[in-house]
Amino acid sequence: MKKIWDSQNNEPLYAINEKALHNRILSKKKTGYHITNTSELLLIIVNAGAGLLVLGINISKPDGNIFLYLGAAWMLLSALFMLVSRIRRIQSSQQFDRSMLGDLSQAISLATYQVRLSQVGRWNILPIGVLSLLALWDSGKSAWSIVIMGIIFAFAARVTFWEHSTYKKRKRELETLQKRLKAEG
Repeated sequence: MKKIWDSQNNEPLYAINEKALHNRILSKKKTGYHITNTSELLLIIVNAGAGLLVLGINISKPDGNIFLYLGAAWMLLSALFMLVSRIRRIQSSQQFDRSMLGDLSQAISLATYQVRLSQVGRWNILPIGVLSLLALWDSGKSAWSIVIMGIIFAFAARVTFWEHSTYKKRKRELETLQKRLKAEG
């Protein structure tokens, strides 16, 4: 690429400002880390907390509900899965170099992980919702309470679809930037 110099500040015109681009990449990576850390911790804490709460309440009743036991076990296993995934993600983050392309590759890796994490969270609603509805039905609750709970889970599923598409869009933006940089490089 031919460089045309601006005599006022000795910067090339129509060229990529690499420092500004690298700062933008670092900003996107930092945002991705923040969102991922928050998502992971929330999923771990909420699943473990809800699983333990449901298990504790169900154990204290003389006639425990099998669907509540299954739901509690599912939530505790989900929390464990998220914890193991978090540990693996943190360990793998050390493999990238500290160049602009290395930081971009790390941001893409983190975005890919976030897309997978949101997909797991999205699909996790299905077994928890089904087990919760079965627990309500088995305990003899009214049809209205089952319908309301179904609506709540449907709304939660809709929100997770929106969240997932946001993460996919962020990942595509980073991949597009990587393709452009490699094409020019």
